[in-house]
Amino acid sequence: MILVTGGAGFIGSNFVLDWLAQSDEPVLNLDALTYAGNLENLASLAGDARHVFVHGSIADADLLARLLAEHQPRAVVNFAAESHVDRSIHGPEDFIQTNIVGTFRLLEAVRAYYATLADVEREAFRFLHVSTDEVYGSLEKDAPAFSETHRYEPNSPYSASKAASDHLVRAYHHTYGLPVLTTNCSNNYGPFHFPEKLIPLVIHNALAGKPLPIYGDGQQIRDWLYVKDHCSAIRRVLAAGRLGEVYNVGGWNEKANLEVVHTLCDLLDELSPRADGQSYRCQITYVADRPGHDRRYAIDARKLEQELGWKPAETFSTGMRKTVRWYLDHPQWVANVTSGSYRDWVGQQYGADKA
Repeated sequence: MILVTGGAGFIGSNFVLDWLAQSDEPVLNLDALTYAGNLENLASLAGDARHVFVHGSIADADLLARLLAEHQPRAVVNFAAESHVDRSIHGPEDFIQTNIVGTFRLLEAVRAYYATLADVEREAFRFLHVSTDEVYGSLEKDAPAFSETHRYEPNSPYSASKAASDHLVRAYHHTYGLPVLTTNCSNNYGPFHFPEKLIPLVIHNALAGKPLPIYGDGQQIRDWLYVKDHCSAIRRVLAAGRLGEVYNVGGWNEKANLEVVHTLCDLLDELSPRADGQSYRCQITYVADRPGHDRRYAIDARKLEQELGWKPAETFSTGMRKTVRWYLDHPQWVANVTSGSYRDWVGQQYGADKA
């Protein structure tokens, strides 16, 4: 069995679904079910004995100790995190508590559990920490992409809290010998993405006839990674990664935000055209840029390819088409997840007239 934390969130739920589609090894899934955790993502696993869900937090030391002792996982994959930059600007405390304190308590629980294992089990055990490229800060337009040795320069409360968690994981390897692995990924997109992030927000607003909000000039550049490619990379690192190492996971798809929105509009024009025949591009609107908005992220994923033979299966074109198709095919999921609290958040962030 493996323990997956945050396994009802966007990336975590995709990982659990893909894991059980390819393996009979059971998953113990621990998730606090905050606003972005959604058990509906895992509805297809209802009644599947390989999936054991526990509602709880990685900050609950007693619960962690009990679960580890009872289920004896051979690996922990830590997705649990608060992960939205804008939310971290409005309310950083949750990010400190989950991403720093929670990771610390998880590491402490795993350290105590690891000490109880027999030698052969200790040899096989792994703790994989899932992090982000945002810990590296912002890049100039022509600067080399982030490598694993790039200096940490986080610019938001979110990225600072993730940087702190990365440092804790590293410290527990070097101080206590915990067999850790860390992955730092670029911007994920795909099925089950909570509609506060750019791609699902644009799809949702476009279909609802609402404005498509673009921060500043829309020229902020990100590397885009299809979520199922990210999941395959994590499986590969878990299976064969060198202990204590960091692996950057990217899609080799640097795109400006405005280009991403144009791509989405063009796909929607093709797959679900507006009744009036106009392009969804006419719904684009520009809003004030957010504080400390990083200009460019780019991931150099050559280490992962050279050491472990991993490359993304999807291009930006194929991944985006699959993503738009998924949202068009799952309107009930979108309707269920866009609750009143979500609408309040969008109104707060982009202005009530754009909610």
